Amino acid sequence: MNANKTLTHTNGADTDAGDLMSRRTFAKVLFGGVGLCYAGAIGYPIYRYLASPIERSMETTKVSEVTLPDAATLELGAAMMFKFGSKPAMLIHHKDDTWSAMEAVCTHLACTVQYQAEENRIYCACHGGVYDAKTGAAVSGPPPKGLKAFNVKVQDGTVTVSKV
Repeated sequence: MNANKTLTHTNGADTDAGDLMSRRTFAKVLFGGVGLCYAGAIGYPIYRYLASPIERSMETTKVSEVTLPDAATLELGAAMMFKFGSKPAMLIHHKDDTWSAMEAVCTHLACTVQYQAEENRIYCACHGGVYDAKTGAAVSGPPPKGLKAFNVKVQDGTVTVSKV
């Protein structure tokens, strides 16, 4: 027998005490690594969820103007949806040949609103909110405030929508 090693007898099998410690160390490292991977797999989506409003607001502030080249062909009394930054927006060409643009996000529960030309109103189908088609002001229903309005400039067959 080797003088440097201690042998123990467990259930009829000889085991090396040094090997037992290395197995414990291996198990600790293995379970520690699995625990870190698990924590990362849980933590990263939580981080992305909490950081996303900040990123969206930063993205929204980057956009101050949108050019819509095909919008000048929009018929009287019609509307078109477009993206202003990360949010949906709506451009309306009124029957009196005026233009208005506003965010298409209901101020009640952030549903996307739609233009109803026959009633000349903006309507939220989620809870029946109604907005004025020219100004975006809340007319009836649960919306606490009006839609965010944009400036509209029509020049040389192009419509430019910018922040107020």
